[in-house]
Amino acid sequence: MGRVHPLEALDQIIRKSKKRLLQMHFEAGVGHIGGNLSCLDSLLVLYHRVLQKEDLFVLSKGHSAGALYVTLWSLGLLKDEDLKLFHKEHTKLSGHPAPGWMEEITFATGSLGHGFPLAAGLALGKKLKRESGRVFCLTSDGEWEEGSNWEALIFTVHQKLENLTLMVDWNGLQGFGSTQEVAGLGPLKEKFLSFGMPVEEIDGHDLKALEEAWGRKARGPRAIIAHTNKGRGVSFMENRMEWHYQPLTEAQYRQALQEVEAP
Repeated sequence: MGRVHPLEALDQIIRKSKKRLLQMHFEAGVGHIGGNLSCLDSLLVLYHRVLQKEDLFVLSKGHSAGALYVTLWSLGLLKDEDLKLFHKEHTKLSGHPAPGWMEEITFATGSLGHGFPLAAGLALGKKLKRESGRVFCLTSDGEWEEGSNWEALIFTVHQKLENLTLMVDWNGLQGFGSTQEVAGLGPLKEKFLSFGMPVEEIDGHDLKALEEAWGRKARGPRAIIAHTNKGRGVSFMENRMEWHYQPLTEAQYRQALQEVEAP
């Protein structure tokens, strides 16, 4: 993994991956499409351009398991036959990631607020054992309403886990409204800084910015707040709360495919 494709070639990979993501969710009849589309760019950049063999990734934002599965599919690590079983009986590709059957999925996540603490534990383990490699973690914005994340933030800064990079997929929406309406976090950047966590804000759909942010090595842990659009690339989904849960009708699926295929 890492540096598989030049950055300029990712546009076509992203378009193809979006189509496959839509197909997978439509055939399974399940939702969580909006949040998958908000972070798919980030995962594809991470896996195709940054992640190395000795690195580890934790998808704390477990609702976006589909984006992770499609990213692994784009690298040839999963096949079409695997994706056809998404969310089906006895599948390995459950609605939230299930561990133990492929090395790229380290933990079961999706009980939101637990992925970042697990990533911090992995980073400390690497540090204590003096192992090479970095640990990357992607969280949603809504899960920063969970206290366990703040405990992990204190731990991460205190342990000086310079091998740990955190990204927050900030699309501003969660299951029952906007993050501001449900439990306003205010300016998250200032809160991270007050805990001693260096942080930068980027456009989470700018491929170059994503590569630079994910790939930047610094002394000490660091956080990235990636501003994204829920339902990115599909006009009737973008920034609409209902696409946290809502599945696609056939007409909506056909329209979505046309929109993501457009140059």
